[in-house]
Amino acid sequence: MLRLPQSIFQKNTRIAILAIALLFTSLHAKAQYGGYPYERNMRLGLVINPNISWFNFDSSHSSGNPGYRFGYGLLADFGFSRNYYFSTGLIINDLRAEQVQLFEGGTPATVNNSIRLKYAEVPLTIKLKTEDRDFGRIYGQFGVTTGIRVSARQQNDLPNAETQSLSGTDLVRLGLQIGTGVEWNLGGNLGLLTGAAYNNGFTRAMRNGGEPKISYVALQVGLLF
Repeated sequence: MLRLPQSIFQKNTRIAILAIALLFTSLHAKAQYGGYPYERNMRLGLVINPNISWFNFDSSHSSGNPGYRFGYGLLADFGFSRNYYFSTGLIINDLRAEQVQLFEGGTPATVNNSIRLKYAEVPLTIKLKTEDRDFGRIYGQFGVTTGIRVSARQQNDLPNAETQSLSGTDLVRLGLQIGTGVEWNLGGNLGLLTGAAYNNGFTRAMRNGGEPKISYVALQVGLLF
């Protein structure tokens, strides 16, 4: 009777145990995330966010009109349960709004200041997704955004006025964000993101001119990988 050396037998046993462990791990992952061939518990994307932003003033001597700009950056979804994701990223958000100052005394007059505030924002949100369908998945999103001011500029509508840097702006911006949209399947692991979000700023944007807060509504368009 042929006997295999004990060392070879032990080596083969270890390989078999490792293969079984990997198999069970794979089956567990498929059961946890539904067994979709291209679904992963992490997804990255590149996005562009056209927005409409405006100031909310506490002072009765200032008001505001909306402006139009856009943001762009990277997003990342990390799954922690079957349809629940922690969504974050880094977005360079360019916001524009008009500040209308009302002067008291003498002849009533107004001056429109076009103000551009650019922030590097990090979303900290929870994203809830539906089950995967042929077209893709619908999602809802809720959370906060934290932003650091990158630049601040202004230009008024007086004759020969030039764009200049704006002082007196706060460094940090915090906002409450809620949104919804669809992640469309384009084949393989490629997807198209379309959605909309409302971001309500709850920290002061500037120390002068009525101490306004800035909020915005943004469309979201991007590619997911």
